[in-house]
Amino acid sequence: MQSAKLAGNKITTSTQMFLDIAEIKNDTVILKDGTLRAVLVASSVNFALKSEEEQSALVSSYVSFLNYIDYPLQIVVQSRKLDIGGYIKKIEEIERTQTNELLKKQVSNYKAYVKELIDLNDIMSKRFFIVIPYSPIEDKKRGFLGRMSSVLSPSKVIKLKQDKFNSYLHELNQRVEHVRMNVSSMDITAQRLDTQGLIELYYEVYNPQTSQSQKLGNIEKLRVEDNLTSMK
Repeated sequence: MQSAKLAGNKITTSTQMFLDIAEIKNDTVILKDGTLRAVLVASSVNFALKSEEEQSALVSSYVSFLNYIDYPLQIVVQSRKLDIGGYIKKIEEIERTQTNELLKKQVSNYKAYVKELIDLNDIMSKRFFIVIPYSPIEDKKRGFLGRMSSVLSPSKVIKLKQDKFNSYLHELNQRVEHVRMNVSSMDITAQRLDTQGLIELYYEVYNPQTSQSQKLGNIEKLRVEDNLTSMK
């Protein structure tokens, strides 16, 4: 009876309620507290291979960068087991279209070698992210009452009018450009994740196992298909 009762109970609470993210749009993450986030994916620098002079220059540039910013910044290093699914598919396509039997056999052996290498060794790939925040309450250009209203009623900030959102987004975009300019002095290339990239990133973060087998499709394509379905 207890099992039947539990089976009959419907889950009415969405997992989205437990996430800090309210919405992702315009290449920006909007959190439930009304603050905005931009995420940059950054290249890496092999510090150990640099000369002593180059290392000193990098450290100096990094110190200058930290002294420049007057807001909190988050640097995230994400380690994941190397996914070679796409590479294996390319090898299989070459193997399938190869007409020379000797080359076909070599391609097949190479494919088996790569698979075995990945299976025997946990080869990890690393990605580096710079998370840039913007909060209306830390905007010194706004009045005290305006900042306090954001603290007392953060839910209202989420449902921003487009003009206010554009204003906040403009401030965030300026921070993004300043960060990109400063890290470029350290030979680091930083690229801002677009809406699709942000959704894929958080999908992988919150679903590390599922994301390996179930890849996320193009969001815009899904929206178009949903709209066409609703119109029928």
